[in-house]
Amino acid sequence: MLAVFVLFSYWTTAYAFDGPLQVRNQFPLFLQADTPFPDTAAIEDSIFAGISYSSVYLVKESADWAIGLDMEIAELSLRVKKAVGNFLEIGLELPVLSFDSGFLDSFLNGYHDAFGFPDYGRSSRPDNAFLFDVKRKGIVVISGQGGRIGIGDVRLTLKAPLLRGDPAISLRADLEFPTGDADAGYGNGSFDTGLAFLADKRLGEYFMSYLGAGAVSPGKFRGREKIDLRTFLYAGGAVEAAVTKKLGLIAQVFIQGSPLPETGISQVDRTAVLLSLGGRYRFGGESLEVSLTEDPNTSGAPDFTANLSYKKKF
Repeated sequence: MLAVFVLFSYWTTAYAFDGPLQVRNQFPLFLQADTPFPDTAAIEDSIFAGISYSSVYLVKESADWAIGLDMEIAELSLRVKKAVGNFLEIGLELPVLSFDSGFLDSFLNGYHDAFGFPDYGRSSRPDNAFLFDVKRKGIVVISGQGGRIGIGDVRLTLKAPLLRGDPAISLRADLEFPTGDADAGYGNGSFDTGLAFLADKRLGEYFMSYLGAGAVSPGKFRGREKIDLRTFLYAGGAVEAAVTKKLGLIAQVFIQGSPLPETGISQVDRTAVLLSLGGRYRFGGESLEVSLTEDPNTSGAPDFTANLSYKKKF
């Protein structure tokens, strides 16, 4: 009888959920424009450290633009959130970026050959050769340096609950400061602003859904040349499934428009789509998260991104 009671208590205890995967688009031409990240509607006190590693290849030209991207990107994202009562959350995010030639080209070429997938011309360039060069009408806009580590644009966020309970709905505002070097592609040299609606909704005892949609208004790009960036929209959704009380599996999709003016290069101008699959293990007030992200639309996103992160709630 005692065993039945213990088993019943185990299965009826409410499962904890911790938000969507902390994945943002590491496409180097979008990173400077207050690149959105999925978020939960709940406010919290927490610290977060995440490492992302992406492979990017795009070498294309149009009448006005010449874009050469052949690199691997490592990002360390440090974030702190502080709740003020139960009516506001203040967040601060510091990204540290490295653009490098990397080491994955040989593996990716073999992977594409083995399964007959297109390689987008990657095999026509030397393996692990760095390229980050963007020109508009023959004038250099960005000239990146391989092997360099730099601070990106620091972001301040404010989140206010609009509806508590199930569903929970919040409004989040972003302000991104021009702390990154725009000439080398670490920032855009201007202040950026964003606004988003976030919603959390339980789907029974074992599932939680997260939805978000918003707009970003980036400032002018002020690198080697000045470029007028445009406001873009984004949206995303995720479902977290509780496998056990400590382990959860998450699937999510995220879409965003391009902040660049029309380039005539479809791999930049089309809507970017990120499909992510991952898991989260919780222990006490801490959690570890791992995920992989692909770009099914082959536009405005890395070929793939691997993520590992740690979060502690207070």
